[in-house]
Amino acid sequence: MAIVSWVVGIVFFFPVLWMVLTAFKQEADAYTSPPKLFFAPTLEQFKEVFAAGVGPSLLNSLFATVVSTLLVLLMAIPAAFALSLRPVAKTRDVLFFFISTKMLPVVAAIVPIYVVVNDIHMVDNIWTLVVLYTALNLPIAIWMMRSFFLEVPGALLEAASIDGASLQRTMREVVLPVVSPGIAATALICVIFAWNEFFIAVNLTAARAGTVPVFLVGFITSEGLYFAKLCAAAVLAALPVVIAGWVAQNKLVQGLSFGAVK
Repeated sequence: MAIVSWVVGIVFFFPVLWMVLTAFKQEADAYTSPPKLFFAPTLEQFKEVFAAGVGPSLLNSLFATVVSTLLVLLMAIPAAFALSLRPVAKTRDVLFFFISTKMLPVVAAIVPIYVVVNDIHMVDNIWTLVVLYTALNLPIAIWMMRSFFLEVPGALLEAASIDGASLQRTMREVVLPVVSPGIAATALICVIFAWNEFFIAVNLTAARAGTVPVFLVGFITSEGLYFAKLCAAAVLAALPVVIAGWVAQNKLVQGLSFGAVK
């Protein structure tokens, strides 16, 4: 079974490895058939990507991702805590309403969204993406955080109540430390969704608020596909999420095993 797992893992990881290797090739070497396995590595593609202006796009993606994720957590944590601690008769209906917003294809809503954003003069504004990414990630964050809160032993809440702790203090000093792995897992999911989002960004941004996924499309031109440069840009785009996942890997593993996926 372990051998099968390794084989499956290598198969899924191979495209990523190939992308990284291609990023260090010359453009001509990226198109050879059969592909070159041995070549002289170069940083030329990365230099050209930075020369093409990837910096502002990286900053826009970073700002929209971090701010929207913080806003999602600020709203999702108390909402999920309330839905888990004091469920009412319509709690399941409320939860279904939250998740039903994820069922609407974005392409079906992009026209009215664009009309509204254009009327309030917020096209090509990074705060538009912050608001929309927050709205998109909030439902799934509430569902995930509620699952984590339901896993908190009731004895902890009873002990805090007996000791005279207020609800706010119980949540801050008792519940949040227990569910911190779940918060990390939820935050990482929101980061991945916001960082990789393309459709809204390509329709509502232009020169000032363009994000990394929009920047990557620029390497597909009428002259052809600049494959090595595209791979170099994709490596740069993937690095922040990979680093975030690596930093939070311990919390992420604990969180995913804490009851977030049910």
